[in-house]
Amino acid sequence: MSAQKPSIAEKTAKLDELVSWFDSDEFELEQALDRFKEAEKLATEIEHDLQALKNEVTIVKKRFDEV
Repeated sequence: MSAQKPSIAEKTAKLDELVSWFDSDEFELEQALDRFKEAEKLATEIEHDLQALKNEVTIVKKRFDEV
């Protein structure tokens, strides 16, 4: 059974959590690089997801305008 792909909102919430960690009292230098890489990966995924969504909206809008 495959895991369900997280939504943009779930990814954004996780990214917010990771970014908040850098300003929190829980910050540890030893973990910072790994968390930064995780945040960077999430940001890239979110950007890709939003671009795909934008493309779908553009296609739907174009179809709607043709009617």
